[in-house]
Amino acid sequence: MSSKAPDDIHAVIRGYADAWAANDVQRIVDSYHDEVVFHYFGRNPLAGTHRGKAACLALLKKVKERTNRRLVSIRDVLAGEHYGLIVAVEQFEFQGRAVELERQLRYTVKDGKLAECWIYDEDQRFVDEVLGG
Repeated sequence: MSSKAPDDIHAVIRGYADAWAANDVQRIVDSYHDEVVFHYFGRNPLAGTHRGKAACLALLKKVKERTNRRLVSIRDVLAGEHYGLIVAVEQFEFQGRAVELERQLRYTVKDGKLAECWIYDEDQRFVDEVLGG
């Protein structure tokens, strides 16, 4: 993996975070590299590695359908030599109640686009329960 200037990574991650906060679906989709890879952790039917823009967008659609997820806030956007990170608070709906949880999304950047993402949830057990349904 080649290193990039933290400012370059930060600009891409910040642009994505701004699009997400604005619920600008077209800018969000345009932020993903065609060969993007998502890594979802846990023990649920959606856990695993998802490769390619179409597969990742289909995954996001399934997560939305199961959770009615909504961004509450972007807490931080960070960048280093190899990765960018968004610390976000999202709301998931489950069994008639809304639950907020912090999520950390770690990204690599390639060609000015998000190339790979690892999703770390503050309460993986809860996420597994919601996504398992």
